[in-house]
Amino acid sequence: QVQLVESGGGLVQAGGSLRLSCAASGSTFSINAIGWYRQAPGKQRELLATIRTSSSTTYAGSVKGRFTISRDNAKNTVYLQMKSLKPEDTAVYYCNTIVFTTTGWIQSGSWGQGTQVTVSS
Repeated sequence: QVQLVESGGGLVQAGGSLRLSCAASGSTFSINAIGWYRQAPGKQRELLATIRTSSSTTYAGSVKGRFTISRDNAKNTVYLQMKSLKPEDTAVYYCNTIVFTTTGWIQSGSWGQGTQVTVSS
């Protein structure tokens, strides 16, 4: 099973940028689709972006055009580049392995600690 660790969060002003990293251990990383999620206080966890093994990507409407997901299989890492950040992007961000089902993408691994992103106005 792939183990994932998120990093790169922090405090940034509105309009700023951050790059999150999702580092994986395990030899099967390259065959997994990966998703970035976030959870704001009092809200449900939200799937933001997905990347398949082919590197094809999808984005939630709330982040499309501002966030970019990418992967480096040689480094066993998936990135989430975030720009034009808004206060409403404040949340804990998580990555996870994902699988596509008849109802859409669902996570297939355990949740890690996540990384906190705070955007000040």
